[in-house]
Order: sequence, then structure tokens, then C-alpha cells
Amino acid sequence: MKRACLKRFCLLAAAATLFAAPAFAQDNTITIGMTNSQTGPLNVDSLGQQRGEEMWRDEVNAAGGIKVGGKSYQVKFVSYDDQSVGGRVQQLYTRLVNQDKAQFLFSPYSSGLVAAAAVISEQYGKIMLDGGGAEKKPFMLGNKDLFMVITQADYYLSGAVQALTQKNPHAKIAMVYSDDPFSKTVLAAAKEQAQKAGLEVVMDESYAPSTTDFGPIVNKIISSNADAFMGGGHYSDGATLARQMYEQKANMKWVSILVAPGDDKFGELGAPALGVTVPSQWEAQVSYKPDFGPTTSEFAKAFEDKYHARADYHAASGYTAGAILQHAIEHAQSIDPEKVATALNATDVTTFFGHVKFSTDPGSHGLQVAHQMVLAQWQKVNGKPGRQVVWPTAAQSAALIYPISASQ
Repeated sequence: MKRACLKRFCLLAAAATLFAAPAFAQDNTITIGMTNSQTGPLNVDSLGQQRGEEMWRDEVNAAGGIKVGGKSYQVKFVSYDDQSVGGRVQQLYTRLVNQDKAQFLFSPYSSGLVAAAAVISEQYGKIMLDGGGAEKKPFMLGNKDLFMVITQADYYLSGAVQALTQKNPHAKIAMVYSDDPFSKTVLAAAKEQAQKAGLEVVMDESYAPSTTDFGPIVNKIISSNADAFMGGGHYSDGATLARQMYEQKANMKWVSILVAPGDDKFGELGAPALGVTVPSQWEAQVSYKPDFGPTTSEFAKAFEDKYHARADYHAASGYTAGAILQHAIEHAQSIDPEKVATALNATDVTTFFGHVKFSTDPGSHGLQVAHQMVLAQWQKVNGKPGRQVVWPTAAQSAALIYPISASQ
């Protein structure tokens, strides 16, 4: 009997150890929840952001974790496929908070999905770093836990307007864009900026994000007598627009397309890619002296070594969201959300991605106020299509080519 009791005690002790182990591991882990568009129309751009976030996590963990008060925390991700659908985002972020016990959140990709996720992050008081949505509306609602790492949408095409005005102060612009919150915000701001600069907007039209045949729209662009184009939305529609404008001989002297030309995959279009400009949150040719973290060249090399692909600005923003959160936690010396939020509010730093600082005004809290964009253009680089930074002039890696025909 005594031996049986001893055996039972050992079994109970072993069982207790098994159940205690995860709790102990949890005490040394920071769980960050997010959704990514692994499927659906946003998957190309979302993949870059996801890879940047994962690279940051892997580097932090390999270096021993996030250091807080003599303790090191490993970073754990919990991620789901939102399928590029806003309705799924709210369901999944609720699950991340309630079931997966995420302590911090990263945003999904795209302004529409970020707005949906922000409802949940604010409801539960969870800090969310936004590296994928540039529309400012969610930041005008009194949110306290949302922090935007990237430049806001109003300024996406500011460089394009300035550069075009310098090349042709009498340009006639066709603005055609996806009917989604981000694209509409960008083009509304660009229209106002263009008209103030004395440029003429001869066409202003949106299209359904699911559009795959732009033939009729390109015909309208040609009929408008525009000599410049600004628009697009995300990867699939932007790449198709560029190809079909080229095939239908729209003969634009200037083309600026959102998002799509910022991905290396865009270069696979060949001739239709050449001359196209894209507002970019980050390009490898622009180098900043970071206060912490990798330099531009170190990040670009590490990313390429890891994924066998060149880093785009989505990857850079994803990595930076993680780096800024880590910086805030380490400065707060706490994972308490209020203390981390206080550290984020005080953030005023430069990383390889550029300057990062958040608005602390209650009417725009968390909005990015320091990061600046560049304008890149697809040109022939060593005989192949490649991106060059062409604006502002202080950051140029190559001179701007105008008109587009001169690059083809």
C-alpha cells in the first residue's frame, strides 16, 4: 500500500510539473497577436510586412529576447489569415485577445483592415503597432492604444505632385483609383495638392477593388487627353493597370501608381514597368544613421539572406513596428501596457526606416508625424528593370526620367 501511494504521489507530481511548465514559459514570453492576408487580393503586400515582423522576432529571440529589469522575454507570435476580409479581422483580433491572450498587437495590412482591428484593440485596451495602414481616420477617433509607424496617406503622392510640377507645370492628370479607404484618401489629398500647384485634374474616377479588366477605364483615360496618371490601389490592380495602359498605348508622360511598383515583382512586367513612379515608405538606396538596430545595408542583406528576396518597404515597416515596440518596452522597463504606451508617446528616434515620432494630441493620438516618404522610379539598372530613388533630390540615387518614353 505504501509503495502504491508513493507511486501515485510521483505520478501526481509529474502531472503537476507538466501543467506548470507552460505557465512558467508564459512568464518568460511576450505574446504578440496579428492577422496577415495570406490569401485574398492583399496577400502580396501583406507577405512583405509579415516577413519583416518575423525577421525582427527571430533576431530578438536569437539575441536572448527583450530585456526588462534583469529579465529576458522571448517573443511569441500568434497569427491568423484574415483572407483580406474586414469582417474576419474583428473576429480574429477578438480571439487573439480573449483566447490567445496576446499582450500586444501588430496591425493587419491595409487601411481598411487596420480600421477594423483598431475597434478591437481599443475595446480591450491593447497596444497595436500599425505598420500597414496609412489612412488617418482611425487616429481621429480618440484612440489611445494605436500607433502608426508609417507616413499617413495624405502625403503619399506629395512628392509625385512636386516632381511633376517641376517637370511640367501645365500637366493634365487622370486620377483613377481603387474604391477603398486608403486609395481614396491618398488621391483626394493629391488632387487638392495638384490643383494648388496649378496642375489640371481632367479625370477623377474610382473602380471596384476586384476589377481585373481596365480596358474601358484606359479608354476613358486616353479620351480625357491627360498626359499624366496618378492612382491605383494595391498590388494586383496596380500591376494590371500599368500593363494595360502600356498595351493600349495610353502614352502617358508620367505615371505614379500606389503600392504595386514598390514590390520587386512589378519589375517582371518588363517594358510596362519602366518609367513608372511609386511613393515609397523606404528604399534601400536611402540611408539613415539609426539610433538603434540595423543599418539599411544590414537590414537589406539580412532580409535577402533569410528570404532570398529583396526587402521592400512593407518588409521594412513590419520590422520597424517590432523594433519600435521593443524600444518602448525596454525604455519602460516593463511590459505593463500603460507604461509601454507612455514610452511610445515619448518616442522620437531614427531607425534604418527613418524618423519615427507619434502625435500625442488627443485629436490625432498615435498618428505618425515625423517619417518622410521618397519617390522611386522604375528604370533600367544594369540592363534590367530596377527602382531608383528620384525624389527628393537630396536623396536621389538617379535622376528622374521624364517623359516615360525616354526610359523605354
